Amino acid sequence: MRVLITGKNSYTGTNLANYLAGTHKIKSISLREESWQNESFTKFDTIFHVAGIAHDTAEKISDSQRYLYNEINTTLAYNTAIKAKREGVKQFIYMSSAIIYGESAPIGQEKIITRETQPNPSSYYGESKLNAENLLMPLDDENFRICILRCPMIYGKSCKGNYQTLAKIARKLPVFPKINNARSMLYIKNFVEFVRLIIENQERGIFWPQNGEYSNTSHLVQLIAKSHGRKILLLPGCKWPLRFLAHWSRLVNKAFGSLAYSQDLSEYKSNYRLYTLEQSITETE
Repeated sequence: MRVLITGKNSYTGTNLANYLAGTHKIKSISLREESWQNESFTKFDTIFHVAGIAHDTAEKISDSQRYLYNEINTTLAYNTAIKAKREGVKQFIYMSSAIIYGESAPIGQEKIITRETQPNPSSYYGESKLNAENLLMPLDDENFRICILRCPMIYGKSCKGNYQTLAKIARKLPVFPKINNARSMLYIKNFVEFVRLIIENQERGIFWPQNGEYSNTSHLVQLIAKSHGRKILLLPGCKWPLRFLAHWSRLVNKAFGSLAYSQDLSEYKSNYRLYTLEQSITETE
């Protein structure tokens, strides 16, 4: 099949291109310049749209940043899909995010997302992703299949973001707080296998892929340390101090709070979870 990836040099796009290179015809383009509009989409079966700007962890964002979120994460996605439909592309896959369901639950509380859970973004980034979904879904029909991927945090070798922060901690600190939380995560090699399947099956609709096991932040740090031949001691009794710190920074709940999809929400007719959590950490490290 012929697949166009919009978002050249993106982490997920690059890994997908490498994964599919031996079995499909792949082309990656950047949408940073207006010249992409001159690219013919007529020769592609599927467009995997990953172009966008990532989540800003700052407490407040400027008006110019709000404008960029809307222009790049929402309007650009919609305009790309309109062009794809007009030029006969059969499937359009949009990379959304679990962030459309809002922030993590506070430390000690549970947040399990089911099919009935309504999106409730708490950031402009989340709003921009949900707004794109709402514009894209009405374009769906038998000849133009819209596929939305509401992915949790994706990690793997050479990834950026929160995983790398935890990895640095695990490689250096002798102790770490012991907190019982549940988070959905998605290993990059499980992710690209999932995308391969939905492309080859020409799927449509909304999907919530995740690993076969939830991640616990404390256990995750232990696994990372273990992969480097280290042991890290987990300290109990840290829940209340961390709850206090969470009043000053939302990053605390982001690290130690719970945000997970129900496992049945992420089932698929073919197995895409090729790696367990421990195997994925070993490979990543």
